[in-house]
Amino acid sequence: MIDVVLDTNVLISALLSPNGTPARILRMIISRQIRICIDSRILLEYENVLLREKFPFEPLDVSLLLKRILQIANVIVPKPIESSLPHEHDKKLYEVAKSTGAYLITGNLKHFPKEPTIVSPADFLGGVTSAFQLFQG
Repeated sequence: MIDVVLDTNVLISALLSPNGTPARILRMIISRQIRICIDSRILLEYENVLLREKFPFEPLDVSLLLKRILQIANVIVPKPIESSLPHEHDKKLYEVAKSTGAYLITGNLKHFPKEPTIVSPADFLGGVTSAFQLFQG
């Protein structure tokens, strides 16, 4: 199974545009085609951002979504990484991805090191999952 860490911006995009690429990835997570990896910091960020007034999400819907994610996620305590990132608040995502060997799916590639496992939603769907499906063939 492919493991992924979902940047909060991808989760927000998935919920705001249910027919977009991030939404397809979220559906793959919910249907357990791929597995999301999180830690307590990521879950808290998801909650805090989704509940911001600027977003149209109902608190009950947010709670249900986060409970579902928690049920199916690989929840870990990652190994700390010494290197710095342009946006230190993104470090938690990078640490979970590195600790689990997961793909980090983000809409902000410039916030992270250039690595083959740090991908945009389109690159994840276009390349990673296609190659995996062929391999599973």
